[in-house]
Amino acid sequence: MGRTGLVTGPDAGAAGMSGDSGRSGTSGRSGTSGRSGASGGGARFGRGAHSQGASSCSRRPATFLAAAGIAAAGIAAGLDPAGASAAAGQDWSPFTLVAGLLLVGLVAEHDGLFAAAGDRLARTAGHDAALLAWVVVLVAAVTAVLNLDTSVAFLTPVLVYTAGRRQTSGLVLVSACLLLSNAASLLLPGANLTNLIVLGHDHIVGGRFLTSVAPAWAAAVAVTTAVVAVAGRRERARWSSTGHDGEPVADAGSDAPARATHIGAGVLAVVAVTVLVLVLRSPALPVLAVGMLVTVLRVRQHRVSTAQAVATLGPAVLAGLFGIAVALGTAGRAWDGISRFLAHLDPLATAAVAAGTSVAVNNLPAASLLAAHRVPHPFALLVGLDVGPNLLVTGSLSWILWIRAARQAGGNPSVRTATVLGLLSAPAAMVAAVAVLGLTGH
Repeated sequence: MGRTGLVTGPDAGAAGMSGDSGRSGTSGRSGTSGRSGASGGGARFGRGAHSQGASSCSRRPATFLAAAGIAAAGIAAGLDPAGASAAAGQDWSPFTLVAGLLLVGLVAEHDGLFAAAGDRLARTAGHDAALLAWVVVLVAAVTAVLNLDTSVAFLTPVLVYTAGRRQTSGLVLVSACLLLSNAASLLLPGANLTNLIVLGHDHIVGGRFLTSVAPAWAAAVAVTTAVVAVAGRRERARWSSTGHDGEPVADAGSDAPARATHIGAGVLAVVAVTVLVLVLRSPALPVLAVGMLVTVLRVRQHRVSTAQAVATLGPAVLAGLFGIAVALGTAGRAWDGISRFLAHLDPLATAAVAAGTSVAVNNLPAASLLAAHRVPHPFALLVGLDVGPNLLVTGSLSWILWIRAARQAGGNPSVRTATVLGLLSAPAAMVAAVAVLGLTGH
């Protein structure tokens, strides 16, 4: 088998937000042909597939986003320098952390870590229910302990390779990583960086936060899991009844992953950033340093190209979202109308506003805007900011990270499938979580 192809072309993840069309796969350096990925509403997951170079048209959304973000931040800084500085100080950490994780994921995928983990998971959990149970536990644990972005960056490739070992399209399984990561990010302050933005005014310790939101977290995860389970069962039945429409995602009889695992820079970098996220209160800069170090090492060894690193990082998307977050955070500090509006809402309406704002402007800018001042229902606000992004691809940076991580591992994630599952699960999960908050007095 050929090597798994990496993302090529700048801002491939941003371009992928607009559709799910399959692409003919080609293997990495071996030059052999991969499997065709197109079928129905989204591409299937195969070890040979990778994203083609982005055309000038596909680069336009990312370029426009970057220009809009930079312009918005510049206007905010000109009108209110102090407010813009405060907003930037509140928002830079999430974007820096994501950049470091993307680079570490690039090198780890190149070393075959995700291929081996996916192969092991597929072999261990032979039944669909057992596999889903393992996925829920794994995603929830990594999200709660290590952070939402870590979960999406590192576990999405694992599930891409797991999907390649099973007789199904794998679209639901890979989408589950994104949806469960968002839903599970309510448990601890560091699990979602929006939690830290919202709670910055209250300085709630982790233990108190955990006891306050754990029941609501369990409700959100349970509802999301139920929707994924039903969709997975239907996907399996449809796959069987249509006679395996399209080629299998991988050779079912294959006894080994497509690439041998190397205990090298990628594996060591994963361990390093895991420790950094666990022990440091502000791990963003150290994680970025690790990502840059291992990427430079691989570039010097001619095992990863500079173009691949830039495409994986997607600087235009990150810069655009950061600029928008700074602008909205500045607006929220300069005008108290939003805080007065939130003061008149009940918890469920607060969650709904947070979810809607997240979909409109992304949840990090939304958190910066809505939490510029102390809010009356902070936990309900977090339900909307954490679970609400499952509604649409614009909801959070985790969607872009998910697209990039899946494609980096050789998959073609179906934005359509993830959106349908999110539209089905997120409203019910938010209602359940807010109801539990009310029952527990929060």
